[in-house]
Amino acid sequence: MKILQLNIWGGRLGSQIIELINKEKPDMVCLQEVINIEGEGGFFFTELNKIKSSTGFEYCDFDPSFGFNVMRRKAQFGLATLSTLPFTKTTTIATGLEYEDDFDVLDSDYNIRTLQHTVVEYLGQPLHLLNHHGHHVPGHKDGDAESMRQCKLIADYVAGLEGQVVLCGDFNLNADSESLEQVNLKLTNHVKEKNILTTRTNLTHKTEACDYIFTNSKIDVKEFKVLDDIVSDHKALTIEF
Repeated sequence: MKILQLNIWGGRLGSQIIELINKEKPDMVCLQEVINIEGEGGFFFTELNKIKSSTGFEYCDFDPSFGFNVMRRKAQFGLATLSTLPFTKTTTIATGLEYEDDFDVLDSDYNIRTLQHTVVEYLGQPLHLLNHHGHHVPGHKDGDAESMRQCKLIADYVAGLEGQVVLCGDFNLNADSESLEQVNLKLTNHVKEKNILTTRTNLTHKTEACDYIFTNSKIDVKEFKVLDDIVSDHKALTIEF
């Protein structure tokens, strides 16, 4: 089993994203900052339908955080999980604020957050794949009280799952933050374990590690990588087990 994790930066570099996924050939993919638009045809970004159709994934679960209009068509922004295996269960857990259908970048709060939980059967037992885009605090990646609350909620949730657990996402937190430590105590943080200093690309001035893949003790990891391909302002991560 191979899983790829990536914050796709709104699909700005769509052809590069598609090329990377096709090159890596993951079995499942967790994406953040995804735009899903009715009928495809994004002019300034590559939307979810295009990514899905161009990479050959049969199954897709989309978890929107907010909606907005693009040239008289409805678009939504959120999390997506792609899979070669059928989902046996999909669940959304609200972690911060509520879905907003008419989002305005000047008046709305961007920190609408969820935890996307999909389940597939793998090696005769459930594989729980969780996808999250963390609470954003401007100016630093140390988190705040809200980051702590959401990370504790996530840590408690994954601790109650039976079977194999993989948690992916852009947590907007550095590896040693007090908030992320709530999750580190429950699962293996492979970015921290490998002492990865950055998961950002040269398309941003930011240099911290903020993207992660975590696993529980039932996952026998063969290889974990941080990829250098330029497909976003974030680097893609892969794990094989």
